[in-house]
Amino acid sequence: MSVTTHESSRRLEYLGEPTLGQVMRRPRWILALLLALLVAAVFAWLGQWQMDNAIRSDAQQEVDTETPRLLAEVDEAGSGVTDAAAGMVVLVSGALVPGDTRIVTPRENAGEMGAWVVGHLAVAAEPGGEDTGVGLAVAIGWAPSVEQAEAAAARFEADPAFADLRDLEGRFMPPEGPVIPKAGEDPQVMHAMVPAQLVNSWQPVEGPVHSGYLVVHPTGGGAEMLAGAGLDAIDSVPPEPAESVSWLNVFYAIEWIVFAGFAIFLWYRLARDAWEKEHELQKLTAAEGGRSAVGGQSDALL
Repeated sequence: MSVTTHESSRRLEYLGEPTLGQVMRRPRWILALLLALLVAAVFAWLGQWQMDNAIRSDAQQEVDTETPRLLAEVDEAGSGVTDAAAGMVVLVSGALVPGDTRIVTPRENAGEMGAWVVGHLAVAAEPGGEDTGVGLAVAIGWAPSVEQAEAAAARFEADPAFADLRDLEGRFMPPEGPVIPKAGEDPQVMHAMVPAQLVNSWQPVEGPVHSGYLVVHPTGGGAEMLAGAGLDAIDSVPPEPAESVSWLNVFYAIEWIVFAGFAIFLWYRLARDAWEKEHELQKLTAAEGGRSAVGGQSDALL
């Protein structure tokens, strides 16, 4: 009983011709394979399409960042920079404060490394022109090296028009994370745009300071500042729209890939079934032939 059970549980083996490979190479099964590959390709394409749609930009929530707005309308001094304000093109009036110009390095611009010249803007009421006591860090321009940036800052501060009231346009950016100077480096060196750190090196500010900073555009008063300092304009790149992941689309993509694999497996299973059926028929025919031969011998003996 146990021997019979053990033998029946073993996988059947079929010896002789046709082999499984011979069956698979027959025209009907080659055509079936081509059909299975076509179906699998369609399923794979559907899976790729679902995956492409799984990660997408949410166009309905995109904010117009390129239409200039007054800084006071998008950000409040003394509070954190909101997602709605980050990357927004803003308009602001004010005058640079002498003695508060600083250098931030390293800074990349148009693929090259250099340094930024950063100033302290005393924000004026818009459009009145009176000092509001609010401070704003302003990235004025870029130079190829720290030495050139320092020379440009000194030359610009010596200009009689340095502290003139200006109407500026620029991109309002959130603060960067602070970077600790390396061992042996000047502890006052700045490697990141952190307005809170800049305030500690400025002259006393009467009112609150904006948490973010302004990247000046080369238009209007900004163009005059760049010309006076002899600096290049800083790259102002619009923020990319937020991306969202649709996990339902990811599930559908995986499902289509499984279907593609199943199409190939189904072809293999059908071809193997046909091969096994042929061998079973051969065994059955051989068994019936053997019984016929034994029966004929019995009749002859009688």
